[in-house]
Amino acid sequence: MLKLTYTESSFYLECLTLSLEEWVAQRVILALRVGQSLCIEPSTASFLLPVDLPGVEVLKAEVKRNEGEIIALSACDAEYMEVILRGSWLLDSSKDAVGVFFTTMSDRAEFFLHKLWQESQACASVMSE
Repeated sequence: MLKLTYTESSFYLECLTLSLEEWVAQRVILALRVGQSLCIEPSTASFLLPVDLPGVEVLKAEVKRNEGEIIALSACDAEYMEVILRGSWLLDSSKDAVGVFFTTMSDRAEFFLHKLWQESQACASVMSE
């Protein structure tokens, strides 16, 4: 399962070994215990990856192979492409822009996408130094 945690200024991508059902059940139980309301709705989320990142061509082939059911790619400009994921949003309220997006695809695709995201973060931190 892939989990994208969005905040007001950034996001974090995690590859979890829990099943989607286990993770959602844990979140619902936690919300019940602390008296928090939850909103879960099907949606999409996206983030950018550099087009010159090693492995991007493999990602493009994977998307074509799976016919874009859960993941799609869109060119942004000469430097970046947008990775678009289908899944669900979990929010504290339906008006918040801060929340958690989760989706599931093959273990191989999840691991590979997570690795690409980590590499893009490493490249960004090197460039900012």
